[in-house]
Amino acid sequence: MIINEIFYSIQGEGSLAGVPSVFIRLAGCPMRCKWCDTKYALSSDAGKEYSIEELFAELAKYPAHHIVITGGEPFVSNELFELCDTLKTNDVHVTIETAGTIFTGDLKCDLMSISPKLGNSVPDDAKLAAEHNAKCFDLDSLQSLISNYNYQLKFVVDSPADLDEIAQCLQKLSDINPDKVYLMPQAMTRSEYLEKSQFIVEICKRTGFPFSPRLQVMLYNNEKGR
Repeated sequence: MIINEIFYSIQGEGSLAGVPSVFIRLAGCPMRCKWCDTKYALSSDAGKEYSIEELFAELAKYPAHHIVITGGEPFVSNELFELCDTLKTNDVHVTIETAGTIFTGDLKCDLMSISPKLGNSVPDDAKLAAEHNAKCFDLDSLQSLISNYNYQLKFVVDSPADLDEIAQCLQKLSDINPDKVYLMPQAMTRSEYLEKSQFIVEICKRTGFPFSPRLQVMLYNNEKGR
């Protein structure tokens, strides 16, 4: 399988924020989010071919019980099934981070961490915007992921105006647990993160949705591999 990078850090977002985890970043993503901080993983060949043996040798270097499969977009990988099956033979906790636009059932996954893309993700370039908009949201896939997996929804908030779009998204979905709906700042730098956290915390207090930190931004200023 093509893996862009493997690194050991702490989970920065959602319900497991702060938990030491090994991140397996798969290559390839069909979207072109304006604020994407992993553009180096967009191409399907942006990585190195790993055998299962090589992967386990790398994972054995780290004392972590939690594995995070991220991207790119993990669901575009034809080997996601095999990867999850292989990881679960070692009795680890597996999180898959996804935009929620593709549904695949029966994955051995402990947490489906879904980040639906809002209008704030649309790139400025017209051609890229058209490509992005065609692929960035699929209601049926999103609902199927929520209905079939233990999930969390993480919405990237850039401004208070995003709350209306989040509300519209949630109204289209059924059986949503509001305690699993996280709001987190869109931020590429530590200063931007701290600034936006102020108004997002107030939105969380008003709506009851949990605030999600982005520890990789706050602690490491979005440094690659941290």
